Amino acid sequence: MDNIEGKEKKTILIVDDEQSIVDLLVYNLKKEGYNTLEANDGVTGVELALSKKPDLVLLDIMLPKMDGLTVCKKIRHALNTPILMLTAKSEEIDKILGLELGADDYITKPFSVRELMARIKANLRKADTANTGNEEKNISEGNKIVVGDLSLDLDKFEVRVKGELIDLTLREFEVLRYLATQPGQVVTRELLLEKVWGYEYYGDIRTVDVTVRRIREKIEKDTSVPKILITKRGVGYYIAG
Repeated sequence: MDNIEGKEKKTILIVDDEQSIVDLLVYNLKKEGYNTLEANDGVTGVELALSKKPDLVLLDIMLPKMDGLTVCKKIRHALNTPILMLTAKSEEIDKILGLELGADDYITKPFSVRELMARIKANLRKADTANTGNEEKNISEGNKIVVGDLSLDLDKFEVRVKGELIDLTLREFEVLRYLATQPGQVVTRELLLEKVWGYEYYGDIRTVDVTVRRIREKIEKDTSVPKILITKRGVGYYIAG
């Protein structure tokens, strides 16, 4: 069990209609020192998220009254809370990390409780560092990074391309920020998983690929011939210097 005494307890909202899974999650989360909130349908999930403002949301895709993807969109529209989607289908990743949704992560059922707890801790840690601005970064130009047409304002979490403001999710911003601190240097997908998602193991590489593709859809004129965010085939990604 993590010793989180002396720190304010984090609250996790679980939105799942399978009571056996909810019970399992509540038991393990409380054992780790978290507070929990529970909702068994999408409508209640949205209401609890907006009224209680939890530190993280565990959200199932298949829900009564309102599906998880719609719930995700409604929560993300109002809050920047990390959202970790639970899904029975790994091929749903494209929807989950979709352009319009802004989920931070996903895990497929059946899942390992140990892996899920590791992902929850990683997402909470990333949210904390984003909020405090204390994350160590190799940045020498104050609170802005400018690489070619790409400009990142680290205080406002804003990205501009040729002066035009681009609407990115927090995770997409973090990927660009990490790459932009070292323009021209190829970063492997495994390293991006570790540095941006906070995973100290090899998670699902597709998470990185889908996120990069979503970023390209927003910042590139022609995604088939990217000029800013470049793929080094078989290795990883880099920002053109």
